[in-house]
Amino acid sequence: MPTASKLTPGPDGQLRCAWCTSAPDYLAYHDEEWGKPVHDDVRLFEKICLEGFQSGLSWLTILRKREGFRRAFAGFDFHQVARYTEADVERLLQDASIIRHGGKIRSTIHNAARAIELQAEAGSLDAYFWSFQSRTAEELARDLKRRGWTFVGPTTVYAFMQAMGLVTDHEPGCFLHSRGGA
Repeated sequence: MPTASKLTPGPDGQLRCAWCTSAPDYLAYHDEEWGKPVHDDVRLFEKICLEGFQSGLSWLTILRKREGFRRAFAGFDFHQVARYTEADVERLLQDASIIRHGGKIRSTIHNAARAIELQAEAGSLDAYFWSFQSRTAEELARDLKRRGWTFVGPTTVYAFMQAMGLVTDHEPGCFLHSRGGA
């Protein structure tokens, strides 16, 4: 049975996960994206990188800068991002449309090269990530770290799994819960 504190009606009267009604950006993200299964390698790479950037910050900050991130990181085409140089890092450190954190910028470039390796090994990022659907974020984080990925701790990875539909965490009673986010 859902508790009132975990659900709230949206502007259309439908019950939603309570976290999503604090800002219009959250509402759109909840209704249109969060928890819907994603199988596109570029979108999967984008999301795991953005979750890394979110570490220590509000997800709302990242949502509002997402288009800037997409411009800065070549639409998250990891084949392009893997070729970024230190000059690109310096350029991105001056880009106010993103979070200007050198470690997170370098991590995205580093992880792009790891994504290429993973794609070659597993056939796709999709095949790799979805093989963890019934496992834990700790297992996925541990495996990514073993493969050399950075900024992929269990909390970051769990948020990624929620957002990409690998786990269904819409609250019981949320209008999207029974649809698995779709």
